[in-house]
Amino acid sequence: MIQNREQLATSHAHEVALDCLAAGIEAADPARLTREMVSCADGMLTVGETTYALDDYDEVIVLGGGKAAAVVAAEVESILGDRLDGGIVVTDTPVSTERVEVAAGDHPIPSEAGVESTRRLLDAAEAADASTLILGVITGGGSALLVAPAAGISLADLQSTTDALLASGATITEINAVRKHCSAIKGGRLAAATGPATVHSLVVSDVVGNDLATIASGPLVGDPTTYADAREVIERYDCDVPAAVADRLARGAAGEIDETPTPGDPVFEPVTTTIIGDGMTAVRAAADRASEAGFESLVLSSRVRGEAREAAKTQVAIAEEIHASGQPLAPPAVVVSGGETTVTVRGDGTGGPNQEFALSAAVELAASATVDDGSGNGGNGGNGGNADNDGTGSDASADTVVAAVDTDGVDGPTDAAGGIVDAETVEPAAGHRALAANDAYRVLDSADALIETGQTGTNVNDLRVVVVT
Repeated sequence: MIQNREQLATSHAHEVALDCLAAGIEAADPARLTREMVSCADGMLTVGETTYALDDYDEVIVLGGGKAAAVVAAEVESILGDRLDGGIVVTDTPVSTERVEVAAGDHPIPSEAGVESTRRLLDAAEAADASTLILGVITGGGSALLVAPAAGISLADLQSTTDALLASGATITEINAVRKHCSAIKGGRLAAATGPATVHSLVVSDVVGNDLATIASGPLVGDPTTYADAREVIERYDCDVPAAVADRLARGAAGEIDETPTPGDPVFEPVTTTIIGDGMTAVRAAADRASEAGFESLVLSSRVRGEAREAAKTQVAIAEEIHASGQPLAPPAVVVSGGETTVTVRGDGTGGPNQEFALSAAVELAASATVDDGSGNGGNGGNGGNADNDGTGSDASADTVVAAVDTDGVDGPTDAAGGIVDAETVEPAAGHRALAANDAYRVLDSADALIETGQTGTNVNDLRVVVVT
């Protein structure tokens, strides 16, 4: 799972951190999640708590998209065998299938390949009728992969808008509010295309709180946002978007374009949704692995969000408290969290939210260590707080390892999943310069602190562990 584990496992604490990350990613394996939720016997298909008599349908197909979509589709093939007639999923992580077409798309910036693939998916959806049972597969990454520009908007317009939104620091819910109102498939429009077919959607969530309208921009569920909401996001973050996008949002807000289908619209009556895995799936598995290794474990939250560098400071502070007071649990301890942090891009460096989280944590740990050994002057840039200069401050930094990954194996526009750090990973001044330039990748790479997994085939967002020994 972690390709460069041998290089990274430089201490027992590092080994535990890496084991916890691997356990979390493995628990979120979409094939495993599908097997746990879907079964077929004696002509009856069971999905969660719902059962379908397959003889009631002339055709059973799979439609959907996302990073894990092909893995789910392949497992559905294995479960249904010749009772499955076909379908199409759009992904950037292909696997071999026999009946379902695996069509190419790109992430995080939509591509022409994704447009063509999504067009074929919409054609299949519109061909479905009342005798069709559709197993929808919706997973993280679907917002970029399922790309169908709305009338008057080009792919280049979508690419530019996506770039601007990703760099703005906007939340995924805010970003997707814009995407849904520039799309012919998002915001419930896929459900409108499938009617009157019966649809059961299998969802692997990469969204904090599992908001179905945000996961892959909600192609099979009602959209609670409006054109006015989308315009407000653009204005709040001062995003420079193409004229065609600004014009569409303005006309929509003025009532000149139909809104996306809202929750409760009759188009969703034939649609049932089951979440088969989410961020908590990975977080709990990581915490269980820590307990198995003899550590006290705490699930901090599966909903951590906000600026990555600020979230890291909070989690380092928790590690310091564990070491100093044994609260909220006594060392040796592991604190696990998930969610989705963001980066407001101000520099021209390279990295992703998990790398920036790791780098910020490394700077905090290094600054704390400077205070602890009596050589500092209250910390670097105020990071030492009110610790004394005589070495009486908490020495948690010397006993703490922090690791963070994106569970899909690709953190931002890089080839790394994230990073693993301790107090000696970076020199604080160099770390501060890299944070100012949003250049976490380069610094962590030079410190041999990047975590490499390759594409994992799943996506349940960020996974972080803090190990205190």
